Amino acid sequence: MFPGLIIRSSSIHAAGCYTRRPIKKGVRICEYDGQRMSKAAADARYKGRSVTYLFACDEDMVIDGFGTAMFLNHCCDPNCETEQDENGRVFISTMRDVAAGEELTYEYNLHDSDEDDADCYCGAAACRNTMFSDLELVRRARMAKRKAAAKRVAAPQP
Repeated sequence: MFPGLIIRSSSIHAAGCYTRRPIKKGVRICEYDGQRMSKAAADARYKGRSVTYLFACDEDMVIDGFGTAMFLNHCCDPNCETEQDENGRVFISTMRDVAAGEELTYEYNLHDSDEDDADCYCGAAACRNTMFSDLELVRRARMAKRKAAAKRVAAPQP
């Protein structure tokens, strides 16, 4: 873990991770670490809970977040990004130089969620108002069109 990180109150969501010192572009801040499990196991473990710290590694595997990484909030204009190495480990690295005192954030790009919405409160000038990925938004729009078409077909005709 990068030295000089602190967890404190965030205007984005509850608590956030901040740096006390400047960080250069391309520096690994921390690893997104925790127990790895299937999506089905995670769904069962967190059924009925609204807060989780799950990070999708691939189609069916997630990391149940633990440690510093779970405090990095989503932002539509992030200063960090995730990268997966050849061993499947997930790291959070800076995308640009980060000033001392800044909150560290990355784009969550949520997908395959059981939730109807994933509102964003990052406050960025170009905020998309959602934590869903662009691909997930397209997928959801297609599903909504299919459901609407099915309702029209199933509706009794006068």
